[in-house]
Amino acid sequence: MQEHEIVSAVQQSAAIADHGQAQQAVRATLDVLGHRLRGGETADLASQLPDALADVLPSSGPGERFGVEEFYARVGEREGGDTTPQQARQHARAVAAALKVALSEGEFMQLVAQLPDEYRDLFGTEPVQHH
Repeated sequence: MQEHEIVSAVQQSAAIADHGQAQQAVRATLDVLGHRLRGGETADLASQLPDALADVLPSSGPGERFGVEEFYARVGEREGGDTTPQQARQHARAVAAALKVALSEGEFMQLVAQLPDEYRDLFGTEPVQHH
């Protein structure tokens, strides 16, 4: 998938009015995800993303340990503005849904396998629109 396709999918899924805000949501989520992953998983993830999005990821994941609620809080902080915790969750989940489509099945499964069970919420299947 191209960057604009990923951003558009997130914009539509999370009902984000502005394309620029959707792009910021994608970048914020990838940045936080890159810091949560460890080792070469970030490079593997980056290899399947468009260059502009791959550049957001660290070259090697530091494997910081934090829970899913902290994940959403960090996404909200990186998005900036007046993003609420609920919106940050919606946005991050929309990005995760877009990644499921954009990545190979094997890469997506490796990504999910690196995260603890509480991160199942990030990859949940119920609708993410709660505005």
